[in-house]
Amino acid sequence: MATHLQGSLFDQADEVRLGSLCGMRRTVLGDGAWLDLLPGWLRGADALFARLAAEVPWQAERRRMYEQVVDVPRLLAFYGAGDPLPHPVLDDAREALTAHYADELGEPFTTAGLCYYRDGRDSVAWHGDRIGRGRRADTMIAILSVGEPRDLLLRPRHGGGSVRHPLGHGDLIVMGGSCQRTWEHAIPKSARAAGPRISIQFRPHGVR
Repeated sequence: MATHLQGSLFDQADEVRLGSLCGMRRTVLGDGAWLDLLPGWLRGADALFARLAAEVPWQAERRRMYEQVVDVPRLLAFYGAGDPLPHPVLDDAREALTAHYADELGEPFTTAGLCYYRDGRDSVAWHGDRIGRGRRADTMIAILSVGEPRDLLLRPRHGGGSVRHPLGHGDLIVMGGSCQRTWEHAIPKSARAAGPRISIQFRPHGVR
């Protein structure tokens, strides 16, 4: 699949590897929700982007919305518990996150969902990951981003101002506590020129 990624000037590493999670910064959002953010957790993120873009079996899906069947404005792939992930560093990331959050989460991250935003026209609407246990219980979603930065927006589910985090080039964000039930998140369309981005979402069993 053709890509037009402008590489990061700050990450020219050929080796794809993870950094330490010790620099994670937590932001308390309210209503029991929080965010952890770690820019540049993954070194060699552009190399990983190129491999994922070329080798993942991406799926273009259609879904029913507002009494119509429409194209999902991004490409998707899903790896269930036990499925081999498309790069060894993603196994390392899942294991590192499981170990780091063992006391708070109390269970491993098991699945990986991938989204490919090809340009500024691709997006995901406001939502919370409330299919399964996320509807009724606190949980965590860890998102590793490679490729060009795109804005992740978050807002309180029942009204209030939004917060914005540009994510790309190996950045990590973790949404925890009640975040999926009390807040929503989105990747809006971008009118400006936007390069391709891939996000990898690690989730515990039974959370989508």
